[in-house]
Amino acid sequence: MSAVAAPADRRFRRHHVKPARRRRQWRAWIAPGLKYSAIAALLVFGVYRGGAVAAHAHVLQIDRIVVSGNVRLSKGEVLTMLGGLRGESLLFTDLDAWRKRLQASPWVREAALRRSLPSTVDVAIVERQPMGVGRINGEMYLVDEHGVIIDQYGPQYADLDLPIVDGLTMSDGGSLTDEARAEFAARVIASLRPAPRIARRLSQIDVADLHNALVILSGDAAVVQLGDDQFLPRLQTYLDLAAALRQRVPNIDYVDMRFDDRVYVRPAGKPVRAMDKKR
Repeated sequence: MSAVAAPADRRFRRHHVKPARRRRQWRAWIAPGLKYSAIAALLVFGVYRGGAVAAHAHVLQIDRIVVSGNVRLSKGEVLTMLGGLRGESLLFTDLDAWRKRLQASPWVREAALRRSLPSTVDVAIVERQPMGVGRINGEMYLVDEHGVIIDQYGPQYADLDLPIVDGLTMSDGGSLTDEARAEFAARVIASLRPAPRIARRLSQIDVADLHNALVILSGDAAVVQLGDDQFLPRLQTYLDLAAALRQRVPNIDYVDMRFDDRVYVRPAGKPVRAMDKKR
């Protein structure tokens, strides 16, 4: 039998099929992408609108400020420094910025603000504690243990039983207090607290010399030199010897207690005299 030649059918050749498949694959990929993009856009818009609504919702606006920890500062003074906080969004107001505004007050050492739903901000304050009345350029100021000037001393602080502190300014005579001198004065004051009877008599301190604290006690005009340590023992020794010293030197200018075995006494207007402590 002779072979019969059949015409070649080219309809199913691969190069005719590929273009149609590529178009279908591209459409199958792009359609879900557009759908998901639309959904994502709707979600973002919903979150944005929800945040905007929450920010302006009356129930989440600050209408109550609770202040604690203030002693010298009145609640009204604290609220004045926070003027504008009431009415802001509880969720979005910048509490750190309000905290810094509070700490700009010399009386405020630390401040913390906390949100409390639905519309309250709790404000906790730690005030500075004045350690003495600093005499600076002829004026009197409350100062803390780091030399921070809190306020000018006046009748409103008459209830504070604080010693006058001299020598707080820098050696160049400027108006700024020296932190090292303030801390030295605070150390002298703190060392006397275990003996309240002596601490209550502390009237003046001079810390111009960082190696020699000078103190004056109420009811006693003598300047007592205490050095830079052992403040309480040396002052107690002076009080134990004071009566005997005045029998010998009725009018004392200063007494130097910095030495272990001898006390140096300077009579007013006369040279220094050395006396044995054992006497």
